[in-house]
Amino acid sequence: MPIDATLPYDDSNIFARILRGEIPATVVHEDEWAIAFNDIAPQAPVHILVIPRGPYVSWDDFSSHASPEEIAGFVRAIGQVARNHGLVAPGYRLLANIGVEAGQEVPHLHVHLFGGAPLGPMLVK
Repeated sequence: MPIDATLPYDDSNIFARILRGEIPATVVHEDEWAIAFNDIAPQAPVHILVIPRGPYVSWDDFSSHASPEEIAGFVRAIGQVARNHGLVAPGYRLLANIGVEAGQEVPHLHVHLFGGAPLGPMLVK
């Protein structure tokens, strides 16, 4: 069920629990700013979720409250994951759902990284 991205952070969400090691994940990248792991229901040959370590509900929350170092570190982590998976030359897609109308389901900022095959149009018409 989509969530309201303006709500306060809920530290019981699944991504917060993954960050604390309470729920296992297949981690493909980890640094001081972010963690990246394979999606459990992939929508492309490569489907990785990248999340910041800080407690941010959405991109709006993150861009308003994160430090410049957190923002730069998170963005660099996304790029590193794409490079590590050989996606830069053929191309890849980043997707961040923010709020109810976009279909955000977990109240922790996360970016989907898709690749490994032609992805088709950005939105279905």
